[in-house]
Amino acid sequence: MSAALHHMMSWIIAWAHTPHATTALAVLAFAESSFFPIPPDVLLITLCLIDPTRSAWFALVCTLSSVLGGAFGYAIGRYGGRPLLERFVSETKIRAVERYYQRYDVWAVGIAGFTPIPYKVFTISAGTFLLPFKRFLAASALGRGGRFFLVAGLFFFFGEPIGDFVKKYLNLLSVLFAVLLVGGFATMHWWSKRQARSAATEPASSQEPS
Repeated sequence: MSAALHHMMSWIIAWAHTPHATTALAVLAFAESSFFPIPPDVLLITLCLIDPTRSAWFALVCTLSSVLGGAFGYAIGRYGGRPLLERFVSETKIRAVERYYQRYDVWAVGIAGFTPIPYKVFTISAGTFLLPFKRFLAASALGRGGRFFLVAGLFFFFGEPIGDFVKKYLNLLSVLFAVLLVGGFATMHWWSKRQARSAATEPASSQEPS
């Protein structure tokens, strides 16, 4: 970690000990969804450590602000277009994002929102590729909310002793959950296709020869 990034993280964590801690969390969550490099988990974990009983409130603030920030990132991509996206994201990452969208549709945003995959890349690219905005918001809320409420729930039920575990294994837990999530989507997709094929063949089989 560079000295500048370390200094920035220390500055963010310091906000947890001020009367404006919740506001700082909201601003950080909003900014990280479109342009800021440090995820809000840093401040969220600190606040949950300080006051585990308010963990759900912190997670709610973080989720709503992050989704609003994602909508702002979507607008950046929507009105800035691919040339703007290419200024901030390498062509390799853009092609990788396109593959995610081709495979998972708008739910790629939800996966990115929950896992260590850079969420801001997906919010801006979602606008650039003109993904349906309402579905984008739904996927963002599920992904971001799942991640932040997972953290909050661990602190609420287990308190300070869980702190080191969360900080050490948060990304691993997120990836494992995302694997289960993708598996669920794949199962639903397979089942819906199977049902569609059954519905298509049923009329033909039900016809009797004259």
